[in-house]
Amino acid sequence: MDSTILGIESSCDDTSAAVIRNGLVLSNIIAGQKVHEAYGGVVPELASRAHQQNIIPVVDQALKQAGVDKKDLSAIAFTRGPGLLGSLLVGTSFAKGLSMALRIPLVEVNHLQAHVLAHFIKEYESDNRQPQFPFLCLLVSGGNSQIILVRHWNDMEVVGQTIDDAAGEAFDKCAKIMGLPYPGGPAVDRLAKEGNPNAFKLNKPHIPDYNYSFSGLKTSFLYLIRDEMKNNPRFIEENKADLCAALQATIIDILMQKLRKAAKDLNIREVAVAGGVSANSGLRKAFADHAEKYHWKIHVPAFSYTTDNAAMVAMSGYFKYMDKDFASMDCVPFARVEI
Repeated sequence: MDSTILGIESSCDDTSAAVIRNGLVLSNIIAGQKVHEAYGGVVPELASRAHQQNIIPVVDQALKQAGVDKKDLSAIAFTRGPGLLGSLLVGTSFAKGLSMALRIPLVEVNHLQAHVLAHFIKEYESDNRQPQFPFLCLLVSGGNSQIILVRHWNDMEVVGQTIDDAAGEAFDKCAKIMGLPYPGGPAVDRLAKEGNPNAFKLNKPHIPDYNYSFSGLKTSFLYLIRDEMKNNPRFIEENKADLCAALQATIIDILMQKLRKAAKDLNIREVAVAGGVSANSGLRKAFADHAEKYHWKIHVPAFSYTTDNAAMVAMSGYFKYMDKDFASMDCVPFARVEI
């Protein structure tokens, strides 16, 4: 029997709805929020208000693009957390209401697990690019930097994670120092292609095991610019491409060094990357280089599944639906949680 899942994602500033049938994506609609650009970051209150405006038209468009009527849905999957509470409340409330109205199961989804499970989305019937268990997944975004051992879709273990800031946050904060627009990651990536990654030496932390730290890198980047600006007020403008290239290369080197160690120690050659930073061209090239050098079988998501999206929520919901792992109507969203 066909299982058709509507996924709803509202953890931060993207309102998204998607429909997946038996693992095959039928639609994946995302509405962004331009209002935050003027503030250099996401404003929670503005985000939740925008979700309220966007959620009904986004869900309607997702159903229409998928060619699915509401009565054909098997379940409603929604992001329960982690994320911004106000934003999550909008998605949670809508999902509960629709579930009750249609009298179909409600499925709660962990946002971090959903990023990992995005690799199991099928884009066409014969799509067989999904990872084989067990595999390692590097989850990198504005709020998370983790190495996850994935034994099964419902059996994941974080073997390494940041002890302070995330890689995506380091990109955004350093971009802000240089006066680049928000979000800073794509701007850094674009300029890095024109620069010399060896032009400047930045701090690399020495953290035990498979854990990360990016606070020292941000500090060394700030001090470099502060010291150079004393002698040359136009330092940033004259060296922007080289600064971006050095920053990007350093972050990627930190990420890949720990991932290599984990893959070697755990004897795993099936390696994936997920999260917003997985859209970075330098990180994607690093994965391709490691695949060739270390004989990894790599899994790099399509760009549409790198940022927050409902297709990954619907995919997670599909797995849970098949296991009859349903949520109750009294469940509430949470801002913080681990995998």
